[in-house]
Amino acid sequence: MTDSEIIVRPVTSRADREAFFALPAALFSDDPVWVPPLQMMMRDQLNPKKNPWFTHGEAQLFLAERRGAVLGRISAQVDHSHLEHHKDGTGFFGFFDSVNEQPVADALFAAASAWLKDKGLTRVRGPFNLNINEESGLLVEGFESPPRVAMTHALPYYQTLVETAGFEKVRDLLAFLTPMDTALPLKHMKILQRSIDRNPGLTFRHLDPKNYDQDIRILVDLFNAAWAENWGFIPLTEADAKHMASEFKLILIPELVWFAFYENEPAAMAVALPDLNEMIRDLGGRLWPTGWAKLAWRVLTRRTWASGTRVPLMGVAPRFKNKPLGSVLALVVMGAIRRESLKLNMPICEMSWVLEDNTQTRHSLETIGGQVYKTYRMYDKSL
Repeated sequence: MTDSEIIVRPVTSRADREAFFALPAALFSDDPVWVPPLQMMMRDQLNPKKNPWFTHGEAQLFLAERRGAVLGRISAQVDHSHLEHHKDGTGFFGFFDSVNEQPVADALFAAASAWLKDKGLTRVRGPFNLNINEESGLLVEGFESPPRVAMTHALPYYQTLVETAGFEKVRDLLAFLTPMDTALPLKHMKILQRSIDRNPGLTFRHLDPKNYDQDIRILVDLFNAAWAENWGFIPLTEADAKHMASEFKLILIPELVWFAFYENEPAAMAVALPDLNEMIRDLGGRLWPTGWAKLAWRVLTRRTWASGTRVPLMGVAPRFKNKPLGSVLALVVMGAIRRESLKLNMPICEMSWVLEDNTQTRHSLETIGGQVYKTYRMYDKSL
């Protein structure tokens, strides 16, 4: 067979979309730690009628085929929020999966790049599914353990395919595995308590389901303020946040979402999600006909419940950045999540992701026993 037999074409029909969604199951069939994502969530993520990302972004999906057999897939996307915020002419690629053949990967990247270039963009970066506030990065270390909720997975050869196609590393994103029953050193506990005692204006609470919309607004404002100077930051819209919360509403636990206030003003927040992937691993990505009942029974009875959580969102208001009180706020909200996680018998937490050059956060996580166990790489390339 020759490279000329490889055809890359845009996804245009329902059958094409089904082939796009089905490919990972074929590629990862021999991977013992891969978790088939829920097909309903995959479809909703790429449905402009259901995902508010499409109010500020546009995407094109592609399939690579040889003689009718699907060999790979990729998306190309423009996020207008990113362009407005960074003004850097950068488009994204995502949903990259391929057989271990460099010509297939090259053809996929060429198609995605050409689409972005036609949009007037000058650089392509990824992988993002669909932007930095969703699933980000290519797994390059940590293949031996399953991905946590809303994190990506990959086959080891993907890294070679991407790099041989001319992409270069731009950042690594780190995932820390942290035992929630690790106690802070006694001296830290005493300092923490003294700091709280000296600041009577500090108050703390978890998410209030009766004031859900108000709390989502607080969470969005804190996230956008706290992360504004981070590499690749894109403001999280309230619609985006509500969509994420809706996606995980079945497993969202109010006691695992904590806020800190200083003199009644929002000061810090942290969000932990039970690991949905643990609960759906044996469902094959399908909720019909019996998956719904199995998942609902596990959630309601806490049987085959997640043994761990993932903290995807955490932030401290900028006015406390690099100040002792800022560290106190972060430790208290995370301490509350740790306490509630242990009550729920979920002793392990993945804190992800953390930029490799965020030394302050890395040090804080290492102080409480966190260790890097997965690395996700971001790549870019000039068009």
